[in-house]
Amino acid sequence: MVNVLMIEDDPDFAQLLTEYLAQFNVKVSNFEDPCEVLNLRFEDYDCLILDLTLSKVDGLEICREIRQKSDVPIIISSARGDLSDKVIGLQIGADDYLPKPYDPKEMYARIMSLHRRYKKGHESHMITNLSSAFSIDERRHEISYNEQVLTLTPAEYEILNHLIRQHGFSVSREELVKNCKSLKDKDSKSLDVIIGRLRLKIGDNSKSPKHIFSVRGIGYKLIG
Repeated sequence: MVNVLMIEDDPDFAQLLTEYLAQFNVKVSNFEDPCEVLNLRFEDYDCLILDLTLSKVDGLEICREIRQKSDVPIIISSARGDLSDKVIGLQIGADDYLPKPYDPKEMYARIMSLHRRYKKGHESHMITNLSSAFSIDERRHEISYNEQVLTLTPAEYEILNHLIRQHGFSVSREELVKNCKSLKDKDSKSLDVIIGRLRLKIGDNSKSPKHIFSVRGIGYKLIG
């Protein structure tokens, strides 16, 4: 399913487009108030359809603010015919501009075109070792274990990220701490606590580990 976020203050128009796209397994979540959108996780959506003529704020300002927070693909949808709106919208980060009125078929085609391009670019940001159970999604700042996304603190993410990048090699405690900017307490005890939490989250046993091994006198090594 393709998840689309929409900011459109015409409820009838939003419902019409939502019902049409639902035929093609495209789910639309519409918000009439753009202020409700700014704190959402844009990573949960494949595309944003943004109207420019909103009652409370200019859509171009919303476009600019969202682009500062996320690289989610943005399609501007507007009845405003001024060429400068299109030029500014594309300059501040919109990926496409579709003037109203339009045929819903064209919007569907543009959504899918953007989705394919974004997905292709997104895959280039995936770091996956085919022989490993772990993969890193840099764009989403996520790590998966056996294709399941792990819930990690910033420090856990940074430590595991570095171990994955050094897959199969021993990494010193000093190097791990140095590469963990989120560690407030830069001592070995903090590192041990984080390693312990990571082992719990992947079902690893410190006495008989499958993945995170302690290397005496050095640090840790990730395999598998």
